[in-house]
Amino acid sequence: MGRKGLFTWAMLLLTGGGLVGMQLGSRATSDDAYESLKKLEDAFLVITQRYVEDVDVGDLTENAIEGMLSNLDPHSVYIDAERMKRVAEDFNASFEGIGISYELIPGDSGDTIAVLNPLPGGPSEEAGLYAGDRIIQIDGSPAIGFSSEEVQSNLKGPRGTSVTVTVHRPGFRDDLDFTIIRDKIPIVTLDAAYMLDDDTGYIKLNRFARTTYSEFREAMKTLMDDGMERLVLDLRGNAGGYMDMAVRVADEFLSAGETIVSAKGRFPDTNEKYVARAGGLFEHQPVIVLVDENSASASEIVAGALQDHDRALLVGRRTFGKGLVQKQYQLNDGSSLRVTISRYYTPSGRLIQTPYGSGDRSDYYADKSEQYRADATSSLDEIIANTPDSLLYKTSSGRTVIGGGGVLPDYLVYADTLSHLMQQVVGRRLHSMFVRQVLDNNGTEIRDAWIEDRYGFVDGFEISDDVMTKFEAFAGEANMIFADDVSHYDGDSSVVAFSYAELEADRDILEILIKGQIASRLYDRSMWYPVYRPLDKVLTESMNLWVKAEELAFNDTGAR
Repeated sequence: MGRKGLFTWAMLLLTGGGLVGMQLGSRATSDDAYESLKKLEDAFLVITQRYVEDVDVGDLTENAIEGMLSNLDPHSVYIDAERMKRVAEDFNASFEGIGISYELIPGDSGDTIAVLNPLPGGPSEEAGLYAGDRIIQIDGSPAIGFSSEEVQSNLKGPRGTSVTVTVHRPGFRDDLDFTIIRDKIPIVTLDAAYMLDDDTGYIKLNRFARTTYSEFREAMKTLMDDGMERLVLDLRGNAGGYMDMAVRVADEFLSAGETIVSAKGRFPDTNEKYVARAGGLFEHQPVIVLVDENSASASEIVAGALQDHDRALLVGRRTFGKGLVQKQYQLNDGSSLRVTISRYYTPSGRLIQTPYGSGDRSDYYADKSEQYRADATSSLDEIIANTPDSLLYKTSSGRTVIGGGGVLPDYLVYADTLSHLMQQVVGRRLHSMFVRQVLDNNGTEIRDAWIEDRYGFVDGFEISDDVMTKFEAFAGEANMIFADDVSHYDGDSSVVAFSYAELEADRDILEILIKGQIASRLYDRSMWYPVYRPLDKVLTESMNLWVKAEELAFNDTGAR
């Protein structure tokens, strides 16, 4: 994994409290620490004043900081001032701008900004922008060839300021101008909330930011009004966030006095214990929690607490295994140090942190990958049997759970492997690019027919034979060829060839992916999930496990 990728992982896997920073130097400094600090200062002055060439003191300082952190744990990281702005937006769950999601479409003259969705209720939707619009000018200046950074710097801005965008709308002869008043734009952390059937609600959280609990609670109330009697909470791919948000979400499922999580550090003020309060929204109903290898940090706090108290059935794959709590310390230039201050433990006493030697992130993530491969060839009982006794713990009812490297689900489910054909389609994003063409040509017709009936779209919209024929032609332009006999393409490295039989075998999958992309662009990202549901093996198998989930919820007495 490259340096940038490692940084992104480390940045996302946060469980610390606030992003407000703390004043440094509040603890007494030992003589040894002072002497070491003086040594570091002397070395810095020698290098900057006597080295044969000019030295960039900023780079030197940042490299020194990263060097110190590299000897700690994989989650203690340095965040420079520019990255810190983006991190703050992500975890504060808002920014100020025009409110669109977009993609950059490659072209001969440079990339074009294409609107994926105007965010619901945002200034772009109010101004009249549509999904599929191409932004070609911003305030009268060409916007072709912009990088993502340039898009952000030109479209984001202080609330109340205006920006005029000129768009080309497919199917319209003349370009259109829209003056948009920038506003505060929320970043939604709840991807989807809908009813799977008459009794079962589904909530998907993508991270734990400042607004997560309020989003979650509002969605829960809506689903309960719709008749929800049991819940699937999807934490797959949720890399974490604020510990207090995870605690508040978990609290809605647990009874008063039950421990949610505890933290223990080197200093007394880093030791904390969080206990559930009375009055949770869903303290007695059956719950299934979906997790995978990208569920980390705050996600693991929720999953671990519900598993340890036998409050939910966990389904999926072993979680990432991050049991460290970070605190953010702001430096004088707007950059920050995110430093591990404690370890957290689930209610049964488990430390679920994956073992690490030092801050060597490449070895750390390589070890995680090896663990995932080993899990995939083992049953749940085999994994538990091969776990040292020191890492075995008991839930409230006496079930065995493990620590020392993630939260192991109660039922392991692995996704089906995509065929070579579908790996090529998904890897090249052909389904996504094809949908752009579909909406360019037929977007008005589809919008007029379905925009007011989003859930009717899930069951009623079908991918026609004509659309699939057009996909074949589109794929051919991208050098993916379909034929009855592909043997004469052997040795031709310029194309990848598949038989019509292979295409027919994967047709159902391809149709769902195309339909899901249309739904995401026609409505919003949340509509991907009900459309994609037939392909979601983990969710499908979890729906067969409600008897066990109900046993956990009701025990033998019919109530907790």
